[in-house]
Amino acid sequence: MTEKNSSGLTRRGLLGAFAATAVAAAPSYSNAAGFLRGAGDIRRIAMHSGRTGERLETIYWIEGEYIAEAVREINIHMRDWRTGEAVQMDLRTIDIMSAALNLMDTTEPYLLLSGYRSPRTNQMLSATNGGVARNSLHMRGQAADLRLTGRSTTQMANAALACRAGGVGRYSRSNFVHMDCGQVRSWRG
Repeated sequence: MTEKNSSGLTRRGLLGAFAATAVAAAPSYSNAAGFLRGAGDIRRIAMHSGRTGERLETIYWIEGEYIAEAVREINIHMRDWRTGEAVQMDLRTIDIMSAALNLMDTTEPYLLLSGYRSPRTNQMLSATNGGVARNSLHMRGQAADLRLTGRSTTQMANAALACRAGGVGRYSRSNFVHMDCGQVRSWRG
């Protein structure tokens, strides 16, 4: 449900207008502590799904507050496309994705290969693909497999690793990078 003021603008619309002007003026790096030093006072994420054809570009966090409607849109976009099931994605993973995209200094949206995976989907993939973990963080909404055409897997992995906030898997042969909010670790697939 959205709140409208007397002019017919929604709260999200107002925040979006504010954010659009603030993004132009925002520095590349904020004084934010920890791994999100590259995320700024405004966090945005842009991605598209080759499986569903859907595109998402949204500002989901402004000055310390997540925007509930934007987070819902992210959850739906990152759903298991095979089953249609969606869960609350762990916002730490979204923050890592956003910070890494900022650090790579690109406006290109991620190609989302896999976000949330239902246990049924994960079991099917695990049985047919040796590289799929049986207890994958994808099943908890804590991981994403991503690709960029304008950046190499090495560049993507290095940006995610710079966040020092979770797991980063570089799959050069398949041309994607896995990012999650689990233990800090890295691997090559």
